[in-house]
Order: sequence, then C-alpha cells, then structure tokens
Amino acid sequence: MRTTGARRSLAWLLVTWCLTRLVLLLFVLKVFVFPGPDVTSDVSVIYQGWYGTLRTGEFPQHDVTWQYPPAAALAILSPGLLPLLDYATAFFVLVCVTDLAVLALLAYAGRRPGRSLRGAWVWGVGVPLLGPTVYARYDVMVTAVAVAALLAGARRPRTMGALVAFGALLKVWPAMILLAARRRAAWVSALLTGIAVAGGFALLMPGGFAFLTSQRDRGTEVESLGALVFHVARHFGWRGEVRLNYGSIEFLGPYVSEVSTAALFLTGAAFGWLVLWRLLARRFEEHTLADAAFVAVLMFTTTSRVISPQYMVWLVGLAAVCLYFPASRMRAPVVLVLLACFVTVLEFPLYFANVVASDGLGLTLLFLRNGLLVVATLLAARTLWRATVPRTLPAPAPTRPARTDETPVTS
Repeated sequence: MRTTGARRSLAWLLVTWCLTRLVLLLFVLKVFVFPGPDVTSDVSVIYQGWYGTLRTGEFPQHDVTWQYPPAAALAILSPGLLPLLDYATAFFVLVCVTDLAVLALLAYAGRRPGRSLRGAWVWGVGVPLLGPTVYARYDVMVTAVAVAALLAGARRPRTMGALVAFGALLKVWPAMILLAARRRAAWVSALLTGIAVAGGFALLMPGGFAFLTSQRDRGTEVESLGALVFHVARHFGWRGEVRLNYGSIEFLGPYVSEVSTAALFLTGAAFGWLVLWRLLARRFEEHTLADAAFVAVLMFTTTSRVISPQYMVWLVGLAAVCLYFPASRMRAPVVLVLLACFVTVLEFPLYFANVVASDGLGLTLLFLRNGLLVVATLLAARTLWRATVPRTLPAPAPTRPARTDETPVTS
C-alpha cells in the first residue's frame, strides 16, 4: 500500500511540475504576456551583455550591476552550451532543466526509508508561486547546488563541503549551510575547494572579487523590510526619491543611510544569534543541518537591505530539504514562506507599479509579504533553539552530612 501511494504521489507530482513549468516557459518565452514589467529583460539585456564580456576572459567589473562572486560567470556563460538557441531561450531551457534536476533529487531521496516526498512537493509547488521571475534569474541554479549539498549531508561530508564552497562562489549565501556542520571533513573540503576555484578564477580572470566593494553605496531597495519606513514616510512629506540604483529600484534621500545601517545592524544581530546558537546547541539530529541552514538564510533574507523576488527561491529550496526529513519541526515556517512566495508574485511583477508608488495596495502587499517573513523567521529561530539547546537545569542543593547515631566518647 505504501508503495502504491508513493507511486501515485510521484505521478501527481510529475504532472504538477510539467503543467506549472510549461506555464512558466510560455510566459518567459512571451507566448503569453505576464502582467507588470518585463521580468525577462535581465536575461536578454543584462546577462547577455555580461556574456559578451565574460567570453573575452574578463569580468564586467566596471558595470555596477555586476555584484556576484566569480563562479557566477559559469551561470552567465552556460547558454553557450546550446548554440542552436538564442541566448535568452537557451538560458530559460537550462533553468528549467536545473529545476527538474532538483525535483528528481528530492523525489529520489524522498523515497528512501524514513524520508518523505513532502520536500519534493514543496519544491514542485513553491517555485511556480513566484511566477516567471524565477526562470528569468540564475538563482534556481544556485539553489540546486545548495539542495544537493544538504542532501549529501552527514553521509558525504566531503561532497557537501565541496558543493557548499562552489555554491558560495556562485552567490555567497550557500556558505551558511556549514553553520551546523559538525564533521571536520566538510569544513576542510569546503576550504580546499574554495581556494582551488577562487584561485583558478584569480589566475585566469582577474577582477573576479571586485563585487566585494560594489555595493557600499547602495540605498534601501523598495521591497525590503526597511523600505516600509519610507513607504509610510512618503505619505507624511518625506522628500526622498525612488529610482534605479545599482540594478534595483531603491529609495534615495534623507535618512536612507540610517535605515540601511539599521538593516546591517539587524543582520549583524542575526549573525550573533546564530553564533550563540551554535555554541550552545547540544542536540543534533539528522535534520538539524537543514533546519539550521533554513533559519540562517531566512534571517539574512528578512534583514537584508534588498529582498528581490528571486531570493525567495533560496528559501523554497531549503524548506524542501527540511520537509524531506519527517522529523523536521519547520513545517509551520515553511507554510509561511510558501504564502510569502504567493504574495511576492503579487507585489512583483503584478502590482509593482503600486509598490513603487507607495499606494494603499502596494503598502498592503509589502506589509503582508514582509510580515510573513518576519513571523516565519521568529518562529523558525524559536523552534530551532528549543529543539537543540537544552534548558539550564537548576544547580543541585548542597547535601548535608549524614547523621550518625553514635555518641562521641568523652574522657
């Protein structure tokens, strides 16, 4: 009966994936037009422009929109593997293939004894909730590496470490997977792989690490948690502006630097909490690695100065690995993240003009999406702490010396 039920679930999962991904492809290929701004221009204009520069063996380091680690060049160059297709079409096809590979990994692993297909369902349903934007960015490729690293987990620590290092050189955030890694082999493998890959890029393509200083002057992106301050302040006479800056729509003007600094402070506080958790945690189960990675990325996403829609796919991937373990306690935060994904496609691209205008609908969507992320973050952090950090036991009362019935002899 279990085998029959699992096969039926897999069949429905595959049907769901095929139908939803067909719709996504029809939108990004512009067979149908999705309402709102064109989300594919990043690929057809920006990525394709970088492609031309990267093919010459140089990074587009003088382009302020290039804000990625050196291995990101591989994702941008990947459409060259399909020379019969134009650049944008090849990119969309490769993202779709990567999407299917993640589903296959989660479905294959989910059929093992003591595992669950819930993770594969989270991926199958969560990705299309983000709309066509998810296929018009390279974040699915990065998330695929992170998912593979987590599934390698404790059984293959060297493989996990190597994948984490490669993922971090694609887009930094997969490095947080090592937060709960307890095997030294994982850390050594990550270090050696990171040095090898980074060293190769430094020798062959100088300028790959210019991204480290490319975002110092960024403002506060209009979809971020801190941006809510200015969305509200605009209705009370705040004299700032909204404009394209460093590749995203940001608030610029009075007090923006202070709010951006506050966001960095919150991120620093989140990092401090994670370090404290790692020092105090004592109960590590097989799902703790995935749970901790999910909490860490959720914290850094929520407190960031920028919450671009494609960031949500990171959380969907990590959430999927969490629920691949039946014993994971992250079910409620995962549901909140999936709800936040649905609201995300409403605020971008569907009603992005309302968000930029800070009108009632735009404010409502932003408060709802960011509110869901805040609640998910607090709930996930609380759950992780309670599951892994033992409560302090009261110190035992001092014992009194045992009485004796013997009477001391006096002379």
